Amino acid sequence: MDSGLHSIGETARLSGLSVSALRFYDGAGVFGPARVDPQTGYRWYAPGQLADARLIARLRRVGMPLADISRVLAGRPGEAAAALDAHLRRLEEGLADARRELSTVRHLLELREHPVTVTCLTLPAADLAAALDAVRFAVGPDGALPQVAGVLFEAEAGLLRLVATDRYRLAVSEAAAGAVEGPAVGVVAPTAFVDGLRGLLAEAGDGEAELAVSADGLRAAAAGRELTGTPVPADFPDYRPMLRLDAVHRVEIAADALRDGLGAAPVRTVHREQDGVDFPVSVLTVSADGTLAVGDGTAGEIGEGGEGGLRVQVNRDFLLEAVGAGARGQLVLELGGPVAPLAVRFPERAGTFSLLMPTAP
Repeated sequence: MDSGLHSIGETARLSGLSVSALRFYDGAGVFGPARVDPQTGYRWYAPGQLADARLIARLRRVGMPLADISRVLAGRPGEAAAALDAHLRRLEEGLADARRELSTVRHLLELREHPVTVTCLTLPAADLAAALDAVRFAVGPDGALPQVAGVLFEAEAGLLRLVATDRYRLAVSEAAAGAVEGPAVGVVAPTAFVDGLRGLLAEAGDGEAELAVSADGLRAAAAGRELTGTPVPADFPDYRPMLRLDAVHRVEIAADALRDGLGAAPVRTVHREQDGVDFPVSVLTVSADGTLAVGDGTAGEIGEGGEGGLRVQVNRDFLLEAVGAGARGQLVLELGGPVAPLAVRFPERAGTFSLLMPTAP
């Protein structure tokens, strides 16, 4: 035995990590032994390593990802605290999601005894119209997967949230309801109902709109007219994990300036094999100092990691639609990497934003 060193079994007992966990972290390059016997392959750990091993055990118990554990162990100024804060936010958001899911399960169980439960909302017609406009562009086409061929209507705690996706982009908007009667509910409104509702709201102007939502039906009333529909009988894809994305760069820019830049810059055409669609691609580059540029990817852009910059390829038409669907004025682009979703946010409307999947580099 090496004098002063602990075997892997002793290190496991003293730290709270299993032997297999220690081997895993060694293989992953996160936490390795002080010495490996060249003949036997036995791992030996220094007494000073026990503190890090115990720290890993605690982080492991709260489910911290491997990459974040590495950041904590590296001990660079501010990075460990930032990693802990980010993981705590993820845990809190995950708990909130779990509470919502359990609330939905309770509601479904209640429906066994009370099959028809309707949730009624009253809200300004103009606010509902703006919320619909912010997501309508991302609705999947009829005939595609049924769970995305419409808009998800979620009502809870005085708020109506609308969500739409065609699998290449995701749009979310919110509208505060003046009154909500009934349990939390979430149904997918078919495209025909969504478009009919938008026309109804245009007639209502500054008046109010009433919505009645249940698993069996949809009803809207405004401007003295009424519209009914039947929800799409399918579960909407779980979109909430997509809302917790870490941005590498946040760039604030005027919506008109971005539209002008996208319109003036050259594009290249990409063919999508899944549905045979050809679409134009623009390249967004962000330098280390936060400067945004638009190009066609042929020359002059900064590659990932180049001087701390970032390069993302995106469907130009999708980005223009996302920009046009939000409020006018300033917007914020959040870029997480060349294959991470690009977020388009509107500072004056915190609950309204879009996520676009980039095209392959």
